[in-house]
Amino acid sequence: MNLDLRNSPDDNSQRMLNAIEPGTVLPIHRHRNSSETVVCLRGHFREYFYDDSGTRTAAIDMLPGGTLINIPSGQWHSLESLESGTVLLECKDGAWEPLGEEDILRN
Repeated sequence: MNLDLRNSPDDNSQRMLNAIEPGTVLPIHRHRNSSETVVCLRGHFREYFYDDSGTRTAAIDMLPGGTLINIPSGQWHSLESLESGTVLLECKDGAWEPLGEEDILRN
């Protein structure tokens, strides 16, 4: 579930709150045209990073008042909710674009 924080659909940015629960499935994906800034507002989740072959290269625990991360454009990543009621703020550049098949890593 997410809440769009843009001023209007014409706003050339992406700002949203995402509510995620344990068991939420988020594929390994990338955003080729934008970096992504993520911060945990409530709960607990773990952000995972991968190389081009799908090998996990890093994991960062995300907690309120903790780390703010900026995921570089093109970086493969996913996340896992570790606590019910988890909410994160996500910001990206440019207008929203659906993920294409080339932006989802199937390993």
